[in-house]
Amino acid sequence: MGDRAKLMREEKIFKLFLRFSIPAILGMVVQSLYNIVDRIFIGNIPEVGGQAISGVGVVLPITFIIMGFGMLFGIGSGANISIKLGQNDKEGAEKIFGAGFFMLVVTGILITVFGLLFLPQIINLYGADDTIRGYATDYFRIILYGNIFNTIAFGLNNIIRAEGNAKVAMFTMLIGAITNTILDPILIYGFNMGVSGAAWATIIAQTLSFLWTMHYFLSGKSMLKLRKDTVRYSQELVLKIMSIGSSPFAMQVAGSLIGIILNQSLLKHGGSLAIGAYAAINSVVTLFFMPIFGMNQGLQPIIGFNYGAKNYQRVKDALKVGLISATVVCTLGFLFVQLFPEVFINFITKDPEIREMGVTGMKRFMLMMPVIGMQIISANFFQAIGQAKKAFILSMLRQVLFLIPLLLILPNIYGLMGIWSAVPIADTASTVTTLVVLFHQIKLLNEESLKLKEERLDNIEHRVEERLGKEI
Repeated sequence: MGDRAKLMREEKIFKLFLRFSIPAILGMVVQSLYNIVDRIFIGNIPEVGGQAISGVGVVLPITFIIMGFGMLFGIGSGANISIKLGQNDKEGAEKIFGAGFFMLVVTGILITVFGLLFLPQIINLYGADDTIRGYATDYFRIILYGNIFNTIAFGLNNIIRAEGNAKVAMFTMLIGAITNTILDPILIYGFNMGVSGAAWATIIAQTLSFLWTMHYFLSGKSMLKLRKDTVRYSQELVLKIMSIGSSPFAMQVAGSLIGIILNQSLLKHGGSLAIGAYAAINSVVTLFFMPIFGMNQGLQPIIGFNYGAKNYQRVKDALKVGLISATVVCTLGFLFVQLFPEVFINFITKDPEIREMGVTGMKRFMLMMPVIGMQIISANFFQAIGQAKKAFILSMLRQVLFLIPLLLILPNIYGLMGIWSAVPIADTASTVTTLVVLFHQIKLLNEESLKLKEERLDNIEHRVEERLGKEI
């Protein structure tokens, strides 16, 4: 722990950012690519590709909630662990780890049981009609079989990052991505399993990722140890974990709620193929946003550790690096999408109707992409410093307070174009609001830094006076 603490306290922030973020970014981008590859293989199934990808599009927002539980206990544990390590409290960090792991296992089992019991009702709720219901049901049922492995692996990967081992976390994602990419064509086309083949490829990949993370913690290579006496329910620790993890969890739940509204609206104003167009757009959006999420993962232990150690200047420097980097990446993504939208959509599907809707929708959907990176980094900043309420509210701005009302109003006036236009309007409003709150927080950090300097000067003066007194 000594070398890691020295690194966190003394290494130049930009180098530290690259050290932690690059593996996370690579892992997240590869993760996104394999999701896109998944969509490409499904969207190009002969004769039924359009309906198949629309069926998977129905399942997409459902998986947001499932992933949300991994975030609730994985990110919540990771952020608390980083702060504890910054306070040089390894024992406290391991207790949080044990409680987080226990909750990952329990929620993984409960989600699977609940999902299988109410599968038809869930699929109908998320907008499946008769043409795509079968594809959605087949895909989701199989995904539920492997859910517990995915939930645990995702949660543990956040804890691996929290203890500073970004490369191991990257390999977790690479293992899943590579496995899924290899198995997709074999199972979908080679064994003629269609959508079911894509789902089996996904859960096999998730299981291997789970085995990799468990091996890391049980082999003695990790700094934090997974011990029997810490793997238990503790109301105090679970509430502490959830207080921070609730922000990303709420974002996922909100994303799922938006998925219901979107799918119902898309079905009304564009038919089932419009859901397929959104699935294609979402794959591209995810590809460009994954580097930002990777930056968040890299920044979280840096900001959390230094905040816990009261190195506020390094906290602000890390935030600045994150904001600039996210803005550059989002601006480049914006230019690619606006100039070459057909390239991305054509890869995912050959259905002419989906392609036409997808190209038009994506250009409007991502119109304010250059500013959204700042909003994502800023909301995560409050999560990293343990300010759960602010993180929660800022995370909810874009998806709940702004986007949902816009999705309920604009499509009734402008039809399908109203759906695509709601997102950039919400992006703009949430970014402006978030930056106002962020500037206020920076002002508070500056005040804390000044207080610390004054306290240190007082201590120095006190020690000098004591020495002079002794000499006299």
